[in-house]
Amino acid sequence: MRIVFMGTPDFSVSVLDALVDAGHEIAAVYCQPPRPAGRGKKDRPSPVQRRAETLGLQVRYPVSLKGAEAQADFAALDADVAVVVAYGLILPQAVLDAPRHGCLNIHASLLPRWRGAAPIHRAIMAGDATTGVCIMQMEAGLDTGPVLLRDAVQIGAEETTGEVHDRLSALGARLVVQALQVLPDLMPEMQPDKGVTYAAKIDKAEARVDWTRPAAEVDRLIRGLSPFPGAWCEIAGERVKLLGSRVVSGIGAPGAVLGGFVIACGDNAVEITQAQRPGKKAMPADDVLKGLRLGDRLG
Repeated sequence: MRIVFMGTPDFSVSVLDALVDAGHEIAAVYCQPPRPAGRGKKDRPSPVQRRAETLGLQVRYPVSLKGAEAQADFAALDADVAVVVAYGLILPQAVLDAPRHGCLNIHASLLPRWRGAAPIHRAIMAGDATTGVCIMQMEAGLDTGPVLLRDAVQIGAEETTGEVHDRLSALGARLVVQALQVLPDLMPEMQPDKGVTYAAKIDKAEARVDWTRPAAEVDRLIRGLSPFPGAWCEIAGERVKLLGSRVVSGIGAPGAVLGGFVIACGDNAVEITQAQRPGKKAMPADDVLKGLRLGDRLG
């Protein structure tokens, strides 16, 4: 098929690779414009832009698709279908209608649960046992379109958002290639009204650990916000990111250090398995403790 690919972050790169490997013609790649990043605040291209340029593909990064010129440029690509995964712009109806088979979205949840911006984070933070990927026919509403294919996976007891992200990225790549092979024969499944939840964008104000919460909630927060933006607490005046954890038995005042990197919560305790001090790389907890004294209680 002749495809317009639309994606921006790392999650999207494996999908682009899979489409190329499957022999599809990529008419153009759309992604977000380069953004200032790093200490020098120089414009840095997105992961998808870098990969597309390496593959020799045409790359476009309009600031908006609302204008008539941008929509005409998109329609002129004469695509069979657009594949959209974590692109970052709302697609106007004219864009949704331009490809012969419309626009397919790869969404990292089992719709209608966790429509919206942060489905992997929210699934882990909510304690979901399963998640997955849906291939959805896009329409004007937020992740409301009919589902063409879906596949579920279990969320491991100690898995982080980063780990689930990588698994779902690979799953989405396989699933969309499968969908394209039989696209005319797929029967759209309308999403039910029951069970709709919204995965709101992560607010950094959510990231500070509240040790008075039950250990299960603290553990899910830490794993759900790992690696970005990272749950954090204050230790010896430092803002330390907590990037891996597990629930363990323990009794003490909330925030009390029970030995090693085991911290008491509102009930039970969590053991921190990975952390990151300011200006340093993420490290296993044992290595962090070699240069950091926890004291008696964490803030």
